[in-house]
Amino acid sequence: TWPPGWALREAGITRFVVNQPAFILIIEDENKIAGLLSDYLEEKGGFRTHIVARGDEALAAFLEHQPDLVLLDLMLPGLGGLEVCKAIREQSTVPIIMVTALVEEIDKLLGLEVGADDYICKPFSLREVVARVKANLRRVSYMNGEEKKVSGLHVDEQRHSASLQGREIRLTPVEFSLLAHLVAHPGQVFSRQQLMDAIYSDYRVVSDRTVDTHVKKLRRALADAGGSESVIESVYGVGYRLSPR
Repeated sequence: TWPPGWALREAGITRFVVNQPAFILIIEDENKIAGLLSDYLEEKGGFRTHIVARGDEALAAFLEHQPDLVLLDLMLPGLGGLEVCKAIREQSTVPIIMVTALVEEIDKLLGLEVGADDYICKPFSLREVVARVKANLRRVSYMNGEEKKVSGLHVDEQRHSASLQGREIRLTPVEFSLLAHLVAHPGQVFSRQQLMDAIYSDYRVVSDRTVDTHVKKLRRALADAGGSESVIESVYGVGYRLSPR
């Protein structure tokens, strides 16, 4: 029997809607790699994470934590990654990213054939992992037709449109990405670095002033649409957040 929260996910209501960061289940037996993944996903991606080191404990952890995405190592003690992937896929359509040191094409194909959505080869860039995680979460969001609403704001990522109380907000692509990220996590404070990672998929190096400029322009666009610039609040010494009121 699925936990009560699963019914919400099946109806297309995700943690983005209830104002919680996406939850990533990391199934990896190498402690150092698992720790690096967890720390980077939490610090740079703003996600929540949980680590499982054994394949034969993975399904129970999946059922308990109801993750939004699974990072799954191919080589695991107790039960192999392919078997874990099959077991999870029998229960859920949650995105699964296989992580493997085996780069032969057959291994990649096998991973996808059992239901994996993507794969990452070791050694990997942590930035690439965050980018792949975000891309797969966005894909699920699009498939569910997810629309984000808060503070009178309506952001539809599938149509790449934003409005305030029904009035269109004219935004550049970067400003739209910034607004979508803030609306997805109302009330959550993000550092400038976290916002940079969220709005620049190529992880280019930009200064804090660049983020401040984007925020200033976004505030002005909200004001032009009849809203208040103060809906995006500055948190002294930390960064920015979207007021959930």
